[in-house]
Amino acid sequence: MIDSHAFSPSATRRILLLGGTSEASAMARALAEEGMEAVFSYAGRTASPITQPLPMRVGGFGGIEGLAQYIREQGITHVVDATHPFAAQMSAHAVAACSQANVALAALERQPWAPQTGDDWRIVPDLAAAVQALAGEPACVFLAIGRQNLGLFAGQKHHYLLRLVDPAPQPLANATVVVDRGPFTVGGDLALLRRHAITHIVAKNAGGSGASAKLEAARLLGLPVILIDRPFIPDRLVFSEVDQVMRWLHAGSSAERGV
Repeated sequence: MIDSHAFSPSATRRILLLGGTSEASAMARALAEEGMEAVFSYAGRTASPITQPLPMRVGGFGGIEGLAQYIREQGITHVVDATHPFAAQMSAHAVAACSQANVALAALERQPWAPQTGDDWRIVPDLAAAVQALAGEPACVFLAIGRQNLGLFAGQKHHYLLRLVDPAPQPLANATVVVDRGPFTVGGDLALLRRHAITHIVAKNAGGSGASAKLEAARLLGLPVILIDRPFIPDRLVFSEVDQVMRWLHAGSSAERGV
């Protein structure tokens, strides 16, 4: 782990913000408002990424070595990982690259969802387990996992509802695609689930408020939810609020951890 105390509060800071989430956009606004020198990085999986109030770069870095090289060449002093909780490879690369380049790293990570009274959840460890959990009679499944791993579900006879940010080819023969971008509302998701006669929901435990409406709608309708647990990410400094990250950047301290 990097000792963030090694960074002087008065030192010049140049920040690499790894984004793609609503939390990253909030972080970008906070950095821009304070006039901090920063670059916003998108992975490039979305055709029309949201414009940010910071200089933007789009695309991968070329693995751990490529990210470490970018950090050195660009004079990056601090990296803030505000990627999706399921972007485990990018987050792991950030941990390793920051260690190689000897720069400070902190994650801005949203809290996971927790079951409430009335929820019918089955928590599974990964996508393969989610596929197994759907084994059985054909059903109408809201497959809310993004587009990266849809092919894993192709061997089943269910009808799938997909909600994607961009229109794109997908590997499921029996599927209905809705193109939409969150945040979503409970009323809207209730109508969506009813309109498509959904019987099951499969989702990743992304946390946050932008995509939680489907879980509230499932609770109201009494629908079962197969919820995929978060992947392993190597140990790192984690915050849950933008202002915590800003204090860390100003102080150069790892004393305060997110919960």
